[in-house]
Amino acid sequence: MSLPSLPGARERRVRTGGIDLCVVELGDASRPTVVLVHGYPDSKEVWADVAAQLAERWHVVLYDVRGHGRSSAPKPLRGGFTLEKLTDDFLAVADAVSPDRPVHLVGHDWGSVQSWEFATVERTEGRIASFTSMSGPSLDHFGHWIKQRMTRPTPRRVGQLLGQGAKSWYVYMLHTPVLPELAWRGPLGKRWPRILERLEKVPAGDYPTASLPRDAAHGAWLYRDNVRARLGRPRDDAYAHVPVQLITPTGDVFLSERLYDQLELWAPRLVRRSLEGKHWVPRTRPDQLASWISEFVDANETSGKVAPVLEAAPTGAYADRFGGRLVLVTGAAGGIGRAISFAFAEAGARVVAVDRDAEGAARTAELARLIGAQDAWGEVADVSDEQAMEKLAEKVAAEYGIVDVLVNNAGIGLSGSFLDTTSEDWKNVLDVNLWGVIHGCRIFGRQMAERGQGGHIVNTASAAAYQPSRALPAYSTSKAAVLMLSECLRAEFAERSIGVSAICPGIVNTNITATTHFAGADAAEETRLRKRTSRLYGLRNYPPERVADAVLKAVVRNQAVVPVTPEARGARLLSRFGPGVLRGIARLKPPL
Repeated sequence: MSLPSLPGARERRVRTGGIDLCVVELGDASRPTVVLVHGYPDSKEVWADVAAQLAERWHVVLYDVRGHGRSSAPKPLRGGFTLEKLTDDFLAVADAVSPDRPVHLVGHDWGSVQSWEFATVERTEGRIASFTSMSGPSLDHFGHWIKQRMTRPTPRRVGQLLGQGAKSWYVYMLHTPVLPELAWRGPLGKRWPRILERLEKVPAGDYPTASLPRDAAHGAWLYRDNVRARLGRPRDDAYAHVPVQLITPTGDVFLSERLYDQLELWAPRLVRRSLEGKHWVPRTRPDQLASWISEFVDANETSGKVAPVLEAAPTGAYADRFGGRLVLVTGAAGGIGRAISFAFAEAGARVVAVDRDAEGAARTAELARLIGAQDAWGEVADVSDEQAMEKLAEKVAAEYGIVDVLVNNAGIGLSGSFLDTTSEDWKNVLDVNLWGVIHGCRIFGRQMAERGQGGHIVNTASAAAYQPSRALPAYSTSKAAVLMLSECLRAEFAERSIGVSAICPGIVNTNITATTHFAGADAAEETRLRKRTSRLYGLRNYPPERVADAVLKAVVRNQAVVPVTPEARGARLLSRFGPGVLRGIARLKPPL
């Protein structure tokens, strides 16, 4: 998608400090203004997909930073890209497009670096209503971050310094004379679009523009004019005077997430969100960015401050990783499903709790909102019913958005010998445990794939998937199929940036034992066996919250197969290195 082809695109020139800036406006000019600032080595076209969506509600403004795209370059280049001069440019654009009201500022990469300057200097106060930052820290904050770790060098802090130092290899290269310009105007400039496609999964198209080699050569002076000076002498007054939304791509290869530690000290009105993606999220995750930007703008337009739903800080080990992301969990009315819903809620996600039990799903959603979810909804669906799952997916997409994380957790228990297990028993367990997962992966996975912005699928298998048992032939078969399905999908979906994880909990204290069907047993015997099994699981007393923690970790780390309990991990090792031992154990009759 190109900017000139967008409906209603209007181009103008803004003169500032001897520079002509190319400015493009979209949307209704009477609406609040959102200014999008691009990074290096980009031009304003990096925002095309985001801008098109934002223009449906807001007055959207994009401009080529001096020396980039269709804006003119300073002469000489040296000293022409200082943060002070970039601030002059921003104010000139803001005065031209929104003279009577403050603008909402959004920056990516170097667009974010310079926007931190705009949001913290005194002369811009009153001109900015909010600031959304992604993949670009304040050089002042970065300078203080380095000084703290050098003056008090604990092993962890030294590791953080070395880690970010390795990620910043390109900064050193850009400080060398002449070589960056030669590379960009030569082979690197020609190969850059293909590099972005291959490494960042940036869709092919009319981005980057033909001006890339010249833009990148000019933009090297952004680093040379600012980085060493600011990192060596960071400002002590670099406090944000506006609400700030920080969006952190979890796979950014250039910036460590640790750079934003204690950012609340510099930005008191801070909202943190994480996004599954690499550095160029304006091109790879435009839908989610447009949604979050629009939500943040709306919150700061309607109330003049961050709305309460955004101020609630998520908690837990992964507090910064799931803010605003949409997570759907099946089998969420209780047990492991409810615990998983709560864990994502505590991490700030939006949660869709799905179950056949309408009251239980609604209760899970209600509690999820209380403990930190940005929002939560209870939905009723039978995962074994393909049409019901199709309707659920249509409703979720229309009302809440495309799911970012799908957890196929719904399952039922079935115990009994193979000869006692009827064809109806087999059908019931496979319909829920296997076909429920197939329906979820196919329907919601297709939505993720068509969106083209990544995602993650978690399938709840079991240690029974790789641990044979004479008492669980049908259940183990269903879970083994889920495990293999997950492995196959992981291979297929990798090229679409969709991770797939299989969780194998083991013996966990949930109510599944109270509903397990025991093939071949009469009603009285089945009741006795359920009580006996529930008592044994209760004595083991492994909480479902531990499984939920493993699920979040699996998504963050994109793990393939995750055995949870010690016995599940032990059985997994035996299945790989001592399968004969497991076969011997499988012959033993359970103590029921």
